[in-house]
Amino acid sequence: MMPLPRPRAVIDAHHHVWDLANDLPWLKHERIPFRYGDYSEICRDYMPADYRRDTGGWSVVGSVYVEAEWNRALAAEEPHWVGRIAAEHGLPSAVVAWCDFASVEAEALLASHASAPIVRGVRHKPAAAASAGEARRGLSGSMDDPDWRRGYALMERHGFSYDLQTPWWHLDAAADLARDFPRTQLIVNHTGLPADRSPEGLAGWRRALETVAAQPNTAIKISGIGSSGQPWSVQANGLVIRDAIAIFGAERCMFASNFPVDRLVGDFDTIYSGFLIATADRTEAERNSLFHDNAVRFYRLQEAV
Repeated sequence: MMPLPRPRAVIDAHHHVWDLANDLPWLKHERIPFRYGDYSEICRDYMPADYRRDTGGWSVVGSVYVEAEWNRALAAEEPHWVGRIAAEHGLPSAVVAWCDFASVEAEALLASHASAPIVRGVRHKPAAAASAGEARRGLSGSMDDPDWRRGYALMERHGFSYDLQTPWWHLDAAADLARDFPRTQLIVNHTGLPADRSPEGLAGWRRALETVAAQPNTAIKISGIGSSGQPWSVQANGLVIRDAIAIFGAERCMFASNFPVDRLVGDFDTIYSGFLIATADRTEAERNSLFHDNAVRFYRLQEAV
C-alpha cells in the first residue's frame, strides 16, 4: 500500500512553550510524580524555535498552548506572556489558561484571562483518585463540588471552553458536568489517560469515554498516550487512537503532540506518523478534520490561522 500523504495543514491542539526565567516550580526546584517517570530531560527552556525544529517536515500552521503549571500566584500573567511570544514568533495561535474554579478568586482570574484576546479556554485538573477502585463522587475540589461548579458556571460568560485533564474513572462526573452546562464546550485532554492497557483497564476506559461522549458538547484530544520506559509506537497506541475516534466520531477528536512533554516517549514525526497510520482507513476529509479542522472549530481559530 502506498504511504498516505501528510495532511495539507496541521493544528497541534495541545503543546507548551516555556522559559525557565519564569516561575515554573515543577521544572525548576521541584520534581512531581509523573506518568512518564523521570522528566529531567525537558527541564530546560522550550521556545517556539525549538518547537518548530521538532515539528519540521509537518505543515503546522497553528497551535494551542495549554497552561504549563506556572506558580499559581502568577496565573494571570501566563496568557499575557504567551500572547507576547505569539506576537513575536507566530505561534501559538491560542491559549488555554488556568483557573481553580473553587477559589474565591476565580471570577477575577477568569475576567483577567478574558482580557487577553489569545485566550480561548481554561484547563483545571479537578481532585482525582489514584485508581479506579478508589474513585468516589462528591469530593471537595472535584467536578461535583458546589464551590467548584459555581466557578465553572462563570465560563459561559466569557465564551470559554474547558480542557479537562482527569483519569478516565472520573469521566462519569465529566458527563454530568457537560449535561448541566450544555453551552460550555468540554474537551477531554490526553485521551482520558488510558495508562492501564490491560483488557480490564481498556474496557473501563472505553465505557468511560462512551459515557462522556454521549453528551454532545464534549470532544477529546488524542495525545499523551505514551507509556513510561517504552518508545511511542503505533503498535502500542493504534488501538487507543482508533477506539477514541470510534467512540467520539471523527468530528469530535483532535490530534495533539503534548510537546515537549511527549518528547520523553517519541519525536514529533514518530507520533504524528503514528496518527496518520492509525487512521489509514479514514477518508481524507476525516483526516483533515482530525489533524486540522476540528481544532480550528473548537478553539475558534478562524481569525488566528
